[in-house]
Amino acid sequence: MKAEVFLPEDYRPAEDEPFMNERQLEYFRRKLIQWKVELQGQSAETIDNLQDSGRNVPDIADRASEETDRALELRTRDRQRKLVSKIDAALRRIESGEFGYCDMTGEPISLKRLDARPIATMTLEAQEKHERREKVHRDD
Repeated sequence: MKAEVFLPEDYRPAEDEPFMNERQLEYFRRKLIQWKVELQGQSAETIDNLQDSGRNVPDIADRASEETDRALELRTRDRQRKLVSKIDAALRRIESGEFGYCDMTGEPISLKRLDARPIATMTLEAQEKHERREKVHRDD
């Protein structure tokens, strides 16, 4: 098992240090784990809300409103579930040494992009190219 990496509380990855060194990897690992814990807490709240809203409402307008709220909660929960799986994939990439590098080009992903979206798997340029190509094929 690896020794724990010391990370000051105010640490932020910087461009002037080696890319994806132990401190940067630990920073992103902690950030991802914290995000995952927050999402799992929100999921528990969603489940509680859905269980509480299971009552029979006699007014049809109130029932429709409650069903709409319930559908929105379920969609949000599904997005969170998908996000948790992306976080798990990012954590696996940290362990395998692939984290921070673009899946398409193999180039380093900018630290600013990773800080904003630590589940990113492509550089901004590769992501834009991918989305343009996806849009063209979707229009067919």
